[in-house]
Amino acid sequence: MSACAVQPWVSPSVSLSLVKRGEETPGPQARLRPLTGACLRSRGVSEVSHWRALLRVQASRPSAVRCGGSATRGRTDCPSLCTEQEKDPKYWRDQAQQTLKNALGLQKLNTKVAKNVILFLGDGMGVSTVTAARILKGQLHHNPGEETRLEMDKFPFVALSKTYNTNAQVPDSAGTATAYLCGVKANEGTVGVSAATQRSQCNTTQGNEVTSILRWAKDAGKAVGIMITTRVNHATTSAVYVLSSDGTGYVIMGGGRKYMYPKNKTDVEYEVDEKARGTRLDGLDLVDIWRSFKPRHKHSHFVWNRTELLALDPYTVDYLLGLFEPGDMQYELNRNNITDPSLSEMVEVAIKILKKNPRGFFLLVEGGRIDHGHHEGKAKQALHEAVEMDRAIGKAGTMTSLEDTLTVVTADHSHVFTFGGYTPRGNSIFGLAPMVSDTDKKPFTAILYGNGPGYKVVGGERENVSMVDYAHNNYQAQSAVPLRHETHGGEDVAVFAKGPMAHLLHGVHEQNYIPHVMAYAACIGANLDHCAWASSAGSLAPGALLLPLTLLPLSVLF
Repeated sequence: MSACAVQPWVSPSVSLSLVKRGEETPGPQARLRPLTGACLRSRGVSEVSHWRALLRVQASRPSAVRCGGSATRGRTDCPSLCTEQEKDPKYWRDQAQQTLKNALGLQKLNTKVAKNVILFLGDGMGVSTVTAARILKGQLHHNPGEETRLEMDKFPFVALSKTYNTNAQVPDSAGTATAYLCGVKANEGTVGVSAATQRSQCNTTQGNEVTSILRWAKDAGKAVGIMITTRVNHATTSAVYVLSSDGTGYVIMGGGRKYMYPKNKTDVEYEVDEKARGTRLDGLDLVDIWRSFKPRHKHSHFVWNRTELLALDPYTVDYLLGLFEPGDMQYELNRNNITDPSLSEMVEVAIKILKKNPRGFFLLVEGGRIDHGHHEGKAKQALHEAVEMDRAIGKAGTMTSLEDTLTVVTADHSHVFTFGGYTPRGNSIFGLAPMVSDTDKKPFTAILYGNGPGYKVVGGERENVSMVDYAHNNYQAQSAVPLRHETHGGEDVAVFAKGPMAHLLHGVHEQNYIPHVMAYAACIGANLDHCAWASSAGSLAPGALLLPLTLLPLSVLF
């Protein structure tokens, strides 16, 4: 047994002081071996801190007991914890019966018109990322993590989305954006156009343009908002701006200042940083142009920092453009809490502004840097981005109603990200697997990538992760194949839905089905025959659909 070995369970009497002193816990049924200096060095400070905090919380819980059985598969890392109630089969049976009762309650479908629609898009948030983010969320609250519920986990309807592009088995973010925003599948590398358009062949574009659901919403008189943690001219938002002459959004927030200003214009925040200067070769100031498109009797605001954003009175703002970084916004772990707002804060301000519209709103929120973290092999950055997006989902939920707001959470694609290795309950999501490789006799982290920049060979062998700080924010998890940038994954991604007509997202669907459901629920787009109308003027009356259980053929919707 290694110097770091501990029994896979702890007594409720284990205290932080005992762990610090390296003393053994007395008692006939529980003993914690000391975390020695060698163990501390090999495990990384952050992971040890996680365990100390977890042990402290568990020590305060009288119900914490050994979760029966001896150590298996060479588990030597850290204690696996369960509660007394989890030991009792009645706990699990009662939990299942309550879940069944809740599911039966869903038989009464919500077929009202969705006055508001919110689409949360986790860029690159595959199922493995969702699961790992769930565990991280719990561990950030000093719990084991696996039992935690994300906000999206609470949504009653879940489906799977097939993400392939028309010419690609594993998709890119441009073609997928066209699918889940414009309702048609497209080729990789193209955005806002049908599959009849070929990448890099501009003469195939004309006549093949398609519009997005944000345009459909705006044409129906709804307010429109776009939040993104990358730059606002990223792939997802590009599908929105296509064919929109006035910038589309009532509210637009994200990064990307330097792309809005003439080349070499000094940035308002990073005055001495040449890389932050304007990049436009056409000499245009797009912020001024954005202002010029707004009606003079309306109140338009441009903000570039968190202080300005939070100082706004949302009830006096008609249009808002917020650009908080020259390029992409900072990772949540690196964010300056004074100058840069969180995604949750942006969502809160946006909803306060948009909900003033009596006809409702459509809000697109993208956690774009989940994708960046994975491409860089930095799982810790990616997962903290996912947790922050989940906070934003929760914030939106407190500000809206299930009666009139359809909320959908999904991803454009997955990544070749995984975690495994028979880790025990409560193992730090960024920690080591409880065994060494039976081939090269070296330890490995639970999180790994199929390919990417984490592939490292030292002395002709796989790098020994115990010699590096694998708990560092920018640690690049090991990968099987060396690549400068990790790639997307091709498996289906989850779709979570709640609110009016959410039950229409229910099985395995093509990705382009998603905007058709949202449009049907909100009574926007080309086909409005199924909607209830309040008057001949055409104003929507939020209420039951005339044909609540009979979907018209989707082929005639758009």
